[in-house]
Amino acid sequence: MLKQERQLCSSVRTRAPLTAEEAVELASAFKALGDPVRLRLLSLIAAHEGGEACVCDLTGSFELTGPTISHHLKVLREAGLIVGERRATWIYYRVVPDRIQLLSDVLVPSSAAVTA
Repeated sequence: MLKQERQLCSSVRTRAPLTAEEAVELASAFKALGDPVRLRLLSLIAAHEGGEACVCDLTGSFELTGPTISHHLKVLREAGLIVGERRATWIYYRVVPDRIQLLSDVLVPSSAAVTA
């Protein structure tokens, strides 16, 4: 996946149109962010002190069960938007900045396409 992500970064940053494969890869990340709970989870993790949050820090912000929160975190992890590290009985999550930047880069029009 890292090799493909580097190719995506190169394609996006050179403003070349996305290939069909690149579009599929990025669509899964955008789809993961299309759910309000997951978008909020990502925001809570990114805004948490030190840039990482324990599951125990996240569950109190929702009126959802632990398994439901875990499912949403799994979707974000599988989309490459967060990574988790187990410490004793808890998992601590961090946002993957390069992945978020890549999604952002896709949405920024090339300077040639911007008109006043």
